[in-house]
Amino acid sequence: MSSMTGPRRPGRWRKSSRSGESTNCVEIGQAPGLVGIRDTKNREGGTLVVGSAAFGALLTAVKAGRLG
Repeated sequence: MSSMTGPRRPGRWRKSSRSGESTNCVEIGQAPGLVGIRDTKNREGGTLVVGSAAFGALLTAVKAGRLG
């Protein structure tokens, strides 16, 4: 687990618009070539950082129902 700091720190975190008012979700923040993922309820609990390509592959798999 890593944190996104310095020049690679995301400027703005967001959660899916499909989450509505729910607090049981994750947020993502982007920096050049990286995506940070954190728990909406525990933002100080740490940030998982993955490459943009890996995050894109995850989204593709989720949308295709392959992680079910």
